[in-house]
Amino acid sequence: MFSKDHFLRFYKGFFIEGGYKVVLKGLGNTLSIAFLALIIGMIVGSIIAIIKINPSKSKFNKVIQKVCDGYVALFRGTPIVVQLLLTYYGLFGSLNISAFQTAILIFGLNSSAYVSEIIRGGINSVDIGQTEASRSLGLPFPTTMVRIILPQAIKNTLPTLGNEFISLLKETSVCLFVGVIDLTNAFYTIAFSKIEYFYTFTFLALSYLIIVIGVTFLFKLIERRMKKSDRN
Repeated sequence: MFSKDHFLRFYKGFFIEGGYKVVLKGLGNTLSIAFLALIIGMIVGSIIAIIKINPSKSKFNKVIQKVCDGYVALFRGTPIVVQLLLTYYGLFGSLNISAFQTAILIFGLNSSAYVSEIIRGGINSVDIGQTEASRSLGLPFPTTMVRIILPQAIKNTLPTLGNEFISLLKETSVCLFVGVIDLTNAFYTIAFSKIEYFYTFTFLALSYLIIVIGVTFLFKLIERRMKKSDRN
């Protein structure tokens, strides 16, 4: 396992035979899926959060809130790999939709179920007096949420959103089940082509660790910038 021959097999497959090119492609796909999924998750999740805290007593609003509750329960209550397989091989089986596009959609919808609760908590953390003041000025509920409350809620939940992005990065490893060349699938290919597992998967683990450390640093930097702008 730790022999020189094992390392040379990995070195040959990764550097000499161009395995690193597949890894770079996989890294790009992993980052793209996670980033685009987070954007979808924030958009859809924010809409769900606003609907769920809407104080309207109308029957239509109550029905929509129940639909949102069911949506969140569905995506939080089933494994994402099952959602991915069911969608790609089942719902999209006869459609000309790539595995990469399916992965972005499913990861985005799955993320939105979690982000909706994150944003809802962020909205509840904003002083209720701001909502009451805007309503007293005649601003409708959607405008109040989008222009006043939601930006503050996102700022309050930035560390948690960073954790969600990190979770998405790691969860993209299940994309290999539908043939997407992500970071895990790229190293998986090298491992089984060279019959060398220890060094290959060690480098895979280190790659994820480096990415997560970089993303954590980036979100902390953004958080510090936001706090500095608030003081100014």
